[in-house]
Amino acid sequence: MSKNSLAVAILAGAFGAAPAFAQTKWDMPTPYPDANFHTQNIMQFAEEVKKASGGKLEIKIHSNGSLFKHPEIKNAVRGGQVPIGEFLVSLLANENPVFEVDSVPFLATGYDDARKLWNASRAQVEKVLDKEGLMVLYAVPWPPQGLYAKSELKSPDDMKGLKFRAYNTATQKLASLAGAVPTQVEVPDIPQAFTTGRVESMITSPSTGANSKAWDFVKHYHDTQAWLPKNAVVVNKRAFRGLDEATRQAVLDAAKRAETRGWEMSMKETAEKTAVLKQNGMTIHSPPSPELMKGLKAIGKQMTDEWVKKAGADGQAILKAYQK
Repeated sequence: MSKNSLAVAILAGAFGAAPAFAQTKWDMPTPYPDANFHTQNIMQFAEEVKKASGGKLEIKIHSNGSLFKHPEIKNAVRGGQVPIGEFLVSLLANENPVFEVDSVPFLATGYDDARKLWNASRAQVEKVLDKEGLMVLYAVPWPPQGLYAKSELKSPDDMKGLKFRAYNTATQKLASLAGAVPTQVEVPDIPQAFTTGRVESMITSPSTGANSKAWDFVKHYHDTQAWLPKNAVVVNKRAFRGLDEATRQAVLDAAKRAETRGWEMSMKETAEKTAVLKQNGMTIHSPPSPELMKGLKAIGKQMTDEWVKKAGADGQAILKAYQK
C-alpha cells in the first residue's frame, strides 16, 4: 500500500466513513481524571451511545489529558486528529469573546442564571464553532466559583496586595481590578504555589478546593458564586456525518441526557465538596459579607460592560436574550 493510500485508509477509519467496517471507534480526549464528575458523565454518555447504536459506535475515552493536553483538544477535533473531545469553553476566550461569556464575573450567579445564560448564548457559541467544522453536543457547568483566603475577606479592600491565583483572562482581570496581584497557576500546581508563597488566595470551585486540599493552606471559603464556567463536548461535523442516521440520532439523544444529568451532577458536586471543605476545618462564608459582595459585583458590572463592547453584536445579542 502506498503512503497516500494508507493515509486515506486511516482518515476513513477515523471518521467512520469506511463501509467495510460494521463498527466505528472514536477516540475521545478529555482533560480531567476518571473520578471527576465531568468524566464520569462522559463515560455514561459513551455507554449509552454504544448501547443505543447496537454497538455500531464505540467511544474510547482518553481522560486526564493522556491523549491531548487540555489546550490542544479543541484543535485536535477541528483538525480531524480525533472525532470528539471535551474542553473548558472559556479556554478559547482569546479566539473569540463569545467563548468568555460564562466566565464574566457576576453576570450569572447560581445554577438558574447559568442555565438561562447558556440558553441565551448557545446559538452564538454554536455559530462560531460551526464555522470551524465543529458541532456542540452538550455543555455542563462547574460548581460556582468562590473565594479562598487565609483570613476572612470582609470587603474588596481586604484583597488589595494579595498574591492571587489566576487561571484565565477573567480571573487575571478580576484580581487586578480588586487590587490583588494575579499569578497564573494551573490546578496541579495549586498546593505548591500556596506552600511557597507564590499565591495567598484564589477564586475557584468547591471541587478544585476540595481536590487540592485547600484546608492545608487557607482557612476561609467565601461562597461568592461569581460564575459557573462550562465544559463543552464537541464533535467534528465530518465525523458526525460519516455515521448512519440511526447512529447520529443515538448520539444526539445521549447528548441531551448527558447535559441534563451533568447539570444535576454539578449541583450535587457543589453541595458535597462544600461539605468536604467544612468537614476539614474551613470556615464557610455563605453568603459573604454584603460589603464584599457589593464591591465584587461592581467589578463584575465593569467587566460585563467591557465584555459586551469587545464581543460586539454577538455580545449584545447574548445579553439581550439573557436579560429578557
